[in-house]
Amino acid sequence: MTSMIASRQQSQRSCPICATPFPSSSSSHKWTHQVFPSFRGEDVRRGFLSHIHKEFQRKGITPFIDNEIKRGESIGLEIIHAIRESKIAIVLLSRNYASSSWCLDELVEIMKCKEEFSQIVIPIFYRVDPSDVKKLTGNFGNVFKNNCVGKTNEVIRKWRQALAKVGTTTGYDSRNWDNEATMIENIATDISNMLNYSTPSRDFDGLIRMRAHMKVMEPMLCLHYDEVRMIGIWGPSGIGKTTIARILFSKFSDSFELSVFMENVKELMYTRPVCSDEYSAKLHLQKQFMSQIINHKDIEIPHLGVVEDRLKDKKVFIVLDNIDQSIQLDAIAKESRWFGHGSRIIITTQDRKLLKAHDGINHIYNVNFPSAYEACQIFCMYAFGQKFPKDGFEELAWEVAKLLGGLPLGLRVMGSHFRGMSKHEWINALPRLRTRLDANIQSILKFSYNALCEEDKDLFLHIACLFNNKRFEKVEEHLAEKSLNVRQGLHVLAEKSLISIEDGRIKMHNLLEQLGKEIVRHGLGHQPIREPGKRQFLVDTRDICELLTNDTGSKSVIGIHFYSSELSSELNISERAFEGMPNLKFLRFYYRYGDESDKLYLPQGLNYLSQKLKILEWDHFPLTCMPSNFCTEYLVELNMRFSKLHKLWEGNRPLANLKWMYLNHSKILKELPDLSTATNLQELFLVKCSSLVELPSSIGKATNLQKLYLNMCTSLVELPSSIGNLHKLQKLTLNGCSKLEVLPANINLESLDELDLTDCLVLKRFPEISTNIKVLKLLRTTIKEVPSSIKSWPRLRDLELSYNQNLKGFMHALDIITTMYFNDIEMQEIPLWVKKISRLQTLILNGCKKLVSLPQLPDSLSYLKVVNCESLERLDCSFHNPKISLGFVNCLKLNKEAKELIIQVTTKFTVLPGREVPVYFTHRTKNGSSLRVNLNRRPLSTASRFKACILLVNKDDKENEVKEVFGRKMMKASYRIIDLGLDVQCRPTHHFLPPSLTEHLYIFDFEADVTSNELFCDFQVDSNEMVIKECGIIQL
Repeated sequence: MTSMIASRQQSQRSCPICATPFPSSSSSHKWTHQVFPSFRGEDVRRGFLSHIHKEFQRKGITPFIDNEIKRGESIGLEIIHAIRESKIAIVLLSRNYASSSWCLDELVEIMKCKEEFSQIVIPIFYRVDPSDVKKLTGNFGNVFKNNCVGKTNEVIRKWRQALAKVGTTTGYDSRNWDNEATMIENIATDISNMLNYSTPSRDFDGLIRMRAHMKVMEPMLCLHYDEVRMIGIWGPSGIGKTTIARILFSKFSDSFELSVFMENVKELMYTRPVCSDEYSAKLHLQKQFMSQIINHKDIEIPHLGVVEDRLKDKKVFIVLDNIDQSIQLDAIAKESRWFGHGSRIIITTQDRKLLKAHDGINHIYNVNFPSAYEACQIFCMYAFGQKFPKDGFEELAWEVAKLLGGLPLGLRVMGSHFRGMSKHEWINALPRLRTRLDANIQSILKFSYNALCEEDKDLFLHIACLFNNKRFEKVEEHLAEKSLNVRQGLHVLAEKSLISIEDGRIKMHNLLEQLGKEIVRHGLGHQPIREPGKRQFLVDTRDICELLTNDTGSKSVIGIHFYSSELSSELNISERAFEGMPNLKFLRFYYRYGDESDKLYLPQGLNYLSQKLKILEWDHFPLTCMPSNFCTEYLVELNMRFSKLHKLWEGNRPLANLKWMYLNHSKILKELPDLSTATNLQELFLVKCSSLVELPSSIGKATNLQKLYLNMCTSLVELPSSIGNLHKLQKLTLNGCSKLEVLPANINLESLDELDLTDCLVLKRFPEISTNIKVLKLLRTTIKEVPSSIKSWPRLRDLELSYNQNLKGFMHALDIITTMYFNDIEMQEIPLWVKKISRLQTLILNGCKKLVSLPQLPDSLSYLKVVNCESLERLDCSFHNPKISLGFVNCLKLNKEAKELIIQVTTKFTVLPGREVPVYFTHRTKNGSSLRVNLNRRPLSTASRFKACILLVNKDDKENEVKEVFGRKMMKASYRIIDLGLDVQCRPTHHFLPPSLTEHLYIFDFEADVTSNELFCDFQVDSNEMVIKECGIIQL
């Protein structure tokens, strides 16, 4: 019997005992002892057995020893338990073994355990013939017959069956060994290896999210199919592709004739001996592959037909990890017919194009990023050795996991880095983590960057520094001169998992973004570029501040990306700050959304901006007019939100390249420039430009304009008739233009999809500027008649209309109306015609003070908002749409039955008057916005659903006298569910709720991925007026 050798495949082939994979039942059974030896003491105890015990001891194998047990005619319970709890039983069949009833009873129990628990049984035929054991012949048979005297037929039958089975079991025959010591050493070695391979793997203990991966991958493998199947696992570096492949290999490779896990194939490619051509490279890879799969170290591969010839009739399980070139696949697994029926080949790669180009790969698993909850669990496993943070580290752990963007590689590396640190050390380490990349993470991620061509490297850096999360078409337009084919380059980066394209936007993982910024800091060499002004891109706040105040820019700078909200104080920019940067093309100064504080100033004005500028984005621009020498020739995007501009510039400027112009919240902007040359302008946003009185007639020259946003331009009285030339205009929003009296007549904007005239309070005439509109919003206008011609508008699908006493002709439009608004109408009941609005989705009743009850409403309704209807008492209706939202704001006379209906019905969210959280919510607190919950039943592994209720009151505890809730900001209600010290994933993450008076209940549903039955719930609202007085929750 030869000993087991190192590789798993070879060990199973060289030792017949090891040839059969260990059944799953053997790993699930509880094993207390490693080896149980069954032997006849008088034959072997002082010789063979003592030697094998000594070898076991040397190899760390602990056998069960029964020295303390008094032997009798039959074995006792202690021996039975010992046999059943031993992973391996060795049966030392010597000449007088069958003379012992004790030994034979042990053997019966051992063979029973082999059948029931898949116990490993190894017979050692010590100076006896296996045939004599099986057939009970020779001296062994005579000894057995003598022992049977006086025994019952049942006992003899069991002994015979056990001996017959053990006699045919593969084992060791001492007659085949010249040296007994060598045989003993081989037996111990083989048993040691079997113990190792029969031990359940701990390699993947603590891994998060693997069950979800396996749920997808195992059906892809489809192991019961006899076909050869190749499967790709695709995703960015560090996402966990190799780990998934390892688990699959560990779990399934035993059931294949041959198996191999070729780790990091691309590294084999790059570290191979220098090959003169592609053929030699393929030969090298085939040699590496074959030497591993058949465990032949010095194998010679004379030609490329070896893989197919040797493996075409073998059922193989192969993992090719980290493939990055098609030559690697062609060398090892070019065609399915190279492998035997039932073979499975798994390929992991960052490059989806390689998988799609291979004819044999029809299944690709895209490994997505973990959820925020899962990411924090992964980080905590490495930082704390458990799935949740230690006390006091909750917020820190959550922040680090968020900074790492959910990339498992980063979570693992940084978790190990923070392990054992004090809280103070964590806090000190965080600032660097926010701006710098760990060296280990950087080296792995940079491998993918280095494999790009120079053109794609340049594109990668532009995205990392300037265009992350920007619209695809904008990136393509802005970089058109940098690359012959930007679109193709973007798709290359996406195929290699360096970016993703989601919802029309380019998205780069924040660790890859940091990698790009690190590369820019170092330039092309290994030493960092110490002077920021000599770098290609500027992205660090401190560096940019130095450049803007000390005039240290250079010709090298082509892009600046400045997050002004990071400034702790005001910054005075030098008037000459940009003079040294003639090649600057992309200038972005932007603020955090909602940050309206001015921090950047130009006390001496601005002398110069690059003539090559393509993007000028400067939130809170401090000057009232652009510099007189400002060049617009190459300008593609102008974004000046919250600016102090009165006007942009004088006269007619070249604007042929301008496509996007955003001047939102420029409240003192009084006029727009001449747009005669802006023939390629696509979007013009003027939201809340409240001093703007008119649009220039030259806007009619912007014939490619698609979106025109004029929301809340409260000084705007009319639009020029020249907008009739905007034949490509798709969206025109004028909501909140409270002085707008009329729209141009006798025009037809044939491309117009949406027209929003909400809150155009003095607009009386129905707008007839297009017959192709899809969405028409006329809420809170004074329009008197809907023309009958609207029935012939072929594309109209949504009509939002306000009912007033003067509105007459509209009954012909009932099957088009989707939103109906009643404002201050003197009615006691809802008009009967409302029930006939078959497509009604939103019904708003505001200030209908005599309304007493609500009848049954159309089932299509998804939002019912009832505000200041002070006489409303009854709800003579039911709500069948589980996604409906109900708002009963300041309806203080609602009776008990109405409130119970509202509270218990399934909705998206509900608002109603109330002074305490109802008892319907089984977990409640009378004091504050948080509570601990002990669930009656333990959550399942899937998400659990909850309904929550919060009671809002005024912060100052005074009576709120505001009666008008329209126009007030919606409140954002958010919540945290903490399970075992860790924030868990909730869906949705928040709700936007309508404003109300004091003492109102807000009710909403959500689901959470909880695993225990003890939770901590914390609710918050982003309101300056309201606070949470009580809260409650119920599990649905």
